[in-house]
Amino acid sequence: MASHIVGYPRMGPKRELKFALESFWDNKSSAEDLQKVAADLRSSIWQQMAAAGIKYIPSNTFSYYDQVLDATSMLGAVPPRYGWNGGEIGFDTYFSMARGNASVPAMEMTKWFDTNYHFIVPELGPDVNFSYASHKAVDEYKEAKALGVDTIPVLIGPVSYLLLSKPAKGVEKTFSLLSLLPKILPIYKEVIAELKAAGALWIQFDEPTLVLDLDSLQLQAFTAAYAELETTLSGLNVLIETYFADLTAEAYKTLTELKGVTAYGLDLVRGTQTIDLIKSNFPKGKYLFAGVVDGRNIWANDLASSLSSLQALEAVVGKDKLVVSTSCSLLHTAVDLVNETKLDDEIKSWLAFAAQKVVEVNALAKALAGQKDEAFFTANASAQASRKSSPRVTNEAVQKAAAALKDSDHRRATNVTARLDAQQKKLNLPVLPTTTIGSFPQTLELRRVRREYKANKISEDDYVKAIKEEIKKVVDLQEELDIDVLVHGEPELKLCREMIWLSTLVSNYLVLLSLLTDGCNLMGLAASSHQSSTVMLAAPNQ
Repeated sequence: MASHIVGYPRMGPKRELKFALESFWDNKSSAEDLQKVAADLRSSIWQQMAAAGIKYIPSNTFSYYDQVLDATSMLGAVPPRYGWNGGEIGFDTYFSMARGNASVPAMEMTKWFDTNYHFIVPELGPDVNFSYASHKAVDEYKEAKALGVDTIPVLIGPVSYLLLSKPAKGVEKTFSLLSLLPKILPIYKEVIAELKAAGALWIQFDEPTLVLDLDSLQLQAFTAAYAELETTLSGLNVLIETYFADLTAEAYKTLTELKGVTAYGLDLVRGTQTIDLIKSNFPKGKYLFAGVVDGRNIWANDLASSLSSLQALEAVVGKDKLVVSTSCSLLHTAVDLVNETKLDDEIKSWLAFAAQKVVEVNALAKALAGQKDEAFFTANASAQASRKSSPRVTNEAVQKAAAALKDSDHRRATNVTARLDAQQKKLNLPVLPTTTIGSFPQTLELRRVRREYKANKISEDDYVKAIKEEIKKVVDLQEELDIDVLVHGEPELKLCREMIWLSTLVSNYLVLLSLLTDGCNLMGLAASSHQSSTVMLAAPNQ
């Protein structure tokens, strides 16, 4: 039985990429230094997955910034303001698009679906001259192959790329981004042809927009795109990967009827209703990459439950056509539990970060193949039982309250208009209120205070006093600048990230996380309850 990982964190187990990027941006290290750190991380990730027994290992999921910006580079869709004159896109242009430079601002950043990850939004229009301008996907496939690891190159699918884009400045908002499909598909064909020539046997297209509410024209774009690519894809096994939610019946039908596609990767953690679609009508002879290991949380998988689900799917799909996978990229979880040296054994037994989830995927695949690791499954079952019964996460009153929740409790009693009216009467904000986003910069004084507190050179009272003084400075500054909605600047969070978060996780925070993981979508609730039209003033780089 085969196993697959959709994607993997790229920052490194000890945030190696973060530090390398910051050093490069501060002109303290060279491009070659940054590339060396990146190559070492990629090598480590590929070899780790190979050693764990993963059959289908992804490549081109590493990024210096984000995978959509990588796709923009591949397509040569660089906005004119960055002064790119063609050729292979280098760090100067790439990071200018991501972060801006002294002359021009960065491209817009927005949330990657309902995750805490963000991506750089492509700016497109009818006059964009697309060209094959980044060979990263092919280069990384060859890099892995040279290490003895055969990978599945991963590309953002052409339709999702366009649906995640926006009209560039000066382009009519009504401009059909999907009308650019005939212009970008020739570049995709070039990439595919190079991957085939390099020896690739599989290719993965991430088309996560299939889980959105799409109209018939948008769904038809998927059909048209893959029909156009069918000849070029001939000879390759093609995996279309979706994640983060259920597919509608219409989207599922579109997906499973795409030309030239060999396999479908589906999120069966958040897409529980998709299982019914699979059971009712799964194409004969196709592969199902079943995403049963959650890529979006830190909890150990319930292996027994997942194995039961996989066995039910095996009866539908066929033993040789079922591949065990993650629900989405592991990008959204921490890297490796081995580095958490301050957590006690009980809590560590409940957790699984990216490295541990890779092991879980392979353990499930081996169990389906009749090679079940009884000791591993027994330890997992004990940890699951421990987490459910431990007083550290079990509060009977909270459980009863959660069980009593009705569907109507997840919706506001009043509509958005009424809430906005009440908010306006209370706050009396202008039509376009101003505020800031993110924490304020760390001053030299704040750094000194934090450093001395960590070294036990000043008391907690002195530290709290200094923080309050910093907050007052930030609030006074905003009032002086006539900002409408004030923030406190988050000076204390600098320390929290380094010291306080761990103790919070070990105590009260675990209770909340456990309940939210099991029953709620915190981000979804937050997004649905937040209604504002606020002009954001970006804080300076920290």
